[in-house]
Parts: sequence; structure tokens; C-alpha cells
Amino acid sequence: MIRVLFVCLGNICRSPLAEGVFTDLVAKAGLDERIAADSAGTGGWHVGEPPDPRSTEVARRHGVDISLQRARRVDPRDFERFDYVVAMDASNLDHLRRLPQGRARLMRLLDGVPELRVRDVPDPYYDGDDGFEHVYQLVSRGCALLLDRVRRDHAL
Repeated sequence: MIRVLFVCLGNICRSPLAEGVFTDLVAKAGLDERIAADSAGTGGWHVGEPPDPRSTEVARRHGVDISLQRARRVDPRDFERFDYVVAMDASNLDHLRRLPQGRARLMRLLDGVPELRVRDVPDPYYDGDDGFEHVYQLVSRGCALLLDRVRRDHAL
């Protein structure tokens, strides 16, 4: 099983959305028995909580259900459990780089999307609904290209 971990700050907005979008893409590609996704936060403020209702709603509007996810904090052992650890922004990427590294490939989600002018998925927590829709669009593009990369890397 190829495992992908998406990471943001609190694991209630961006990374749960990325997990849900990526899982949906994997299922539609018929690869759900080969690829699995999870998400976590670099901070532990929301451990055990469901995703932010605005993330849940934007996902639902696009046919993705993230309502059963629960926030957790990144564990240094994740670098051994996962093949890819994917940060939503530079700040979280820097935090992850300070943890003991294992076999996982550490990257930022939008680094693989050259046509975008941004490299960070912005935190929509203090934004309105438009911010969550913008994040959904960025995450969708990044996840599609990430799935392409995983398929190439593992000849799927």
C-alpha cells in the first residue's frame, strides 16, 4: 500500500480537504486498494475534532465527504509509515523538516503545479466561504498532479 499524508497547521481546514480530494481521485482511478491517504496537523489544538464545517461544506458541494475525519497531530513515526508527506505551505514544510526524517518523500503540494503563481495553499480559517472555495480549487489541482506523480513513481 502506498501511503500519502497531507499536513497543515491544525488539521481542520486544508489537509482534511486534501485527504478527501485525493482519496476521491484515487477511488475514481480504481486505485483505492493500492493508495491510501491520511492527514495531520503540525499543531495539536484540534486533535479529535472534525474538519471545520466550511471545509466539510465545500467538499460536499464538490461531491467529497470528509465529515468522518478527525484531526490528529503529526507523529515523527509518520516519516516511516508514509511514502509521501505533503505540506500545504512553507511554514508547515519547515516544521516538518525539523522532525526526524525517515523514508517518506517530503514535499509541498503546489510545488508540482508549475502553472500556478502560488506555492502555498493559504489557510482559509479566518476567511469567508470564498477562501474555502479557493483552497478547494488549489488542492484539487495539486492532488491531481500528485496522483499522477505517485502513479509514475510506482508504475501504476
